[in-house]
Amino acid sequence: MAKLKITLVKSLIGRPESQRVTVRTLGLTRTNSSVIKEDTPQIRGMINKVAHLLKVEEA
Repeated sequence: MAKLKITLVKSLIGRPESQRVTVRTLGLTRTNSSVIKEDTPQIRGMINKVAHLLKVEEA
């Protein structure tokens, strides 16, 4: 299964709580932090919800 490198590129300041929770659930804590996750439908759904805050690459 493919892996994705997910990087938080925008701040969470002023964002709705649901977006903050989604970003934290992905394992991102601060701007420019990155995680590597499996490419699953659940992860893709979370990425789509906060896509405007993230940069996603193949890992």
